[in-house]
Amino acid sequence: MSISSSLNAGVAGLSANATRLATISDNIANSGTYGYKRASADFENFVINHARGAGTYSAGGVRASTSRLIDEQGALVATANALDLAVSGRGMLPVTTAVSLNGLSGGSQPLMMTTTGAFRPDADGILRTGSGLVLLGWPANADGSIPVLPRDTVAGLQPVVINANQTVGDPTTQMHLGVNLPATATEAGAAGSTLPLSVEYFGNLGTSDTLDITFSPVVPATGASNSWTMEIRDSAQNGALIGQYTLAFDDTRGNGGTLASVTTLSGGAYDPVSGTLALTVAGGPISMTVGRPGDSSGLTQLSDSFAPTSITKDGSPVGNLTTVEVDENGYVVATYDTGFTRRIYQIPVVDVPNPNGLITLNNQTFQISPDSGSFFLWDAGDGPAGAIAGYAREGSATDVAAELTALIQTQRAYSSNAKVIQTVDEMLQETTNIKR
Repeated sequence: MSISSSLNAGVAGLSANATRLATISDNIANSGTYGYKRASADFENFVINHARGAGTYSAGGVRASTSRLIDEQGALVATANALDLAVSGRGMLPVTTAVSLNGLSGGSQPLMMTTTGAFRPDADGILRTGSGLVLLGWPANADGSIPVLPRDTVAGLQPVVINANQTVGDPTTQMHLGVNLPATATEAGAAGSTLPLSVEYFGNLGTSDTLDITFSPVVPATGASNSWTMEIRDSAQNGALIGQYTLAFDDTRGNGGTLASVTTLSGGAYDPVSGTLALTVAGGPISMTVGRPGDSSGLTQLSDSFAPTSITKDGSPVGNLTTVEVDENGYVVATYDTGFTRRIYQIPVVDVPNPNGLITLNNQTFQISPDSGSFFLWDAGDGPAGAIAGYAREGSATDVAAELTALIQTQRAYSSNAKVIQTVDEMLQETTNIKR
């Protein structure tokens, strides 16, 4: 019995070390594979029960169990492509297969995960890898905000689509008006000439329109009034008056030349807290900042010159898409040749309680299993989730030096188990030679 158990233990040792050799071979073969997670083989012994003090022992042998160390991370490798993505820390990118795109409606697509990928737009603009993995994300609203979506389901995820020939307009919604009015124009005896100013803004369709602003001084009989009447007209409404205001300026030593008050005669109201006028042009509301009372960065009245000092606005004309990048928070940001940038998607980071319990699939992808636990979609860099790195790929988790060392140990162990089998064979031969 003991000799036979020795033979069985030797055979089990050969099988276990062959399994370990297979994992080592796989690791070394994928030492240059981006996102590869190292396979590991662990040995567990068998114990065959025997009576205490019987004077005999039966070898149980060994068996190998394999696992994929998904929670081990490889080093990030810099690349030149903005859409080469990797997760710097815990979590994975949500992807699906290209062949399953027809089943995306209703959230029926199979969720797969990968820690890195080299994504490129295909003929339809869908971001995918060369192996057919499609990147998933939440589409942004028209204003760039991300809608509130459930985090424990794939229902809101959609393929990320980048149309290279897309154009977009950025309407003006805010404007800062910094203008100096001549103080001498409100003194007695001044000519009282109206001072014109034209400021461009961009409409909802990318058109260029103007706000035609006039400043009319209030000329008193004696002294100085330090007052002006400001009228604002919109060219998109055929010059319609959209705001009329009385501007009063301070002439004290501490705040001389700054606004003292703004009185609304018609049109949008003035907010003294923010220093803004609530104007309504043809395309919608525009907030124009003219300055708070005592603020020197808006409208001022100093000296004898009329000069715009600082006129700024948001918005831009129609622009063509130039670049697309993904920031560390997972936002896909499109940049246009007019300098306008806009969020178009958000890429969440998928996390599970037990990453090593995930099902391993081809192309460095993984799927949920009962051992991994349920997934949750985190904002990148929030909670336990790592940040998303663009221009980067995650390298293989294989340490070639360690694998070669394990290879030597496995080879020796395999040879030793083969020697056991050879020895048992010789002993059995001796047994058969007893009777001749």
